[in-house]
Amino acid sequence: MRFCNYMRINRLLILAAALLLMVSCQNKAQKEQNDPEIHELLTVTAQDYTLDAEYPASIQGAQDIKIIPRVEGHLMGVYVKEGERVREGQLLFRLDDAPSRAAVESANANVQMMTAALDKAQLEYNGKKNLRQKSVISDFELSLAESDLNVAKANLAAAKAALNSARNDLSYTEIRSPSNGVVGRIIYRKGDLVGPSIQDGLTVVADNRQMRVYFSMTEKTVMQYLSEHKSMEAAIRQMPELRLQLPNGTFYEHTGRVESISGVVDERTGAVSVCARFDNPDGMLLSGGTGKIIIPTELHNAIVIPQEATYSIQDKVYVMKVVDGKAVASMIQVEPQNNGKEYVVISGLQEGDVIIAKGAGFVEEGTKIVKS
Repeated sequence: MRFCNYMRINRLLILAAALLLMVSCQNKAQKEQNDPEIHELLTVTAQDYTLDAEYPASIQGAQDIKIIPRVEGHLMGVYVKEGERVREGQLLFRLDDAPSRAAVESANANVQMMTAALDKAQLEYNGKKNLRQKSVISDFELSLAESDLNVAKANLAAAKAALNSARNDLSYTEIRSPSNGVVGRIIYRKGDLVGPSIQDGLTVVADNRQMRVYFSMTEKTVMQYLSEHKSMEAAIRQMPELRLQLPNGTFYEHTGRVESISGVVDERTGAVSVCARFDNPDGMLLSGGTGKIIIPTELHNAIVIPQEATYSIQDKVYVMKVVDGKAVASMIQVEPQNNGKEYVVISGLQEGDVIIAKGAGFVEEGTKIVKS
């Protein structure tokens, strides 16, 4: 009996201790919940701001001309090196011209033969014309002589055309630069058989005195420019000067201008292709290179906040406002273009609002907040 009482008392003591522990934990949690969290706060203000929008870009020469032979032959001479600057008309390559020279000589001999045949046909026609005037021969015989004369004339014209073609083929064995530029990679070497069928060409001459830089803008951005300026031409004229950031992080020393905006939206990406032109007097830009186009946009009375003051849920951007000392989650809309560090807020914030400046995504709504 005494043992049972002893066990009952032990159970009551254990239960009481558990209850005391539970109440203590609840009080501690309640106390911790009521304790305000210390955070760096930011008071929202409006300001004039320059938004630098960045767009990946590809760089091409004003014209990249693929050098493809117009006749077939063995490559007998290479007179330029890769990367060499060349002038318009400068000799680049020479093909074996022996077959072409033989073709010219043959065509020239054929012209001489057709010239002699024409002279003979002309004499025969003149003689039969005199005989017909004396009624010695019939009209039919005169017509046959006239027909032979016309055939001889046609044969001579064809022979002369063949001679011109042969001469052109001979001239095509010397391959000259069609423009000023820089020689690209030289794929073939002396002795290789080349001709019009080669797809890659012997090389590429890139006219890089001016460079075209291609990038894409969203349809929304392009439509915004159009709505402001009423036409594509006016929008292009009013667009600001562009900067070009090179792959090593430095900025190209010359600014550029937008030259054209495509009137077609890419169905896959929803983007519009844009072409800008940059002067390249020192050859610092290389055809086929890459970079980033920087377009500055001047904004007045804009609300700008650091991106670290925001967090995202399912592509929606939020901040934590501090209202009556407590954290309140608020969705905001921001400009799609940004510099990777700051957002320009379109809606959801106004001057005087106070937000948590850092780590907003880790703060529970309703938490008491005090300024650090």
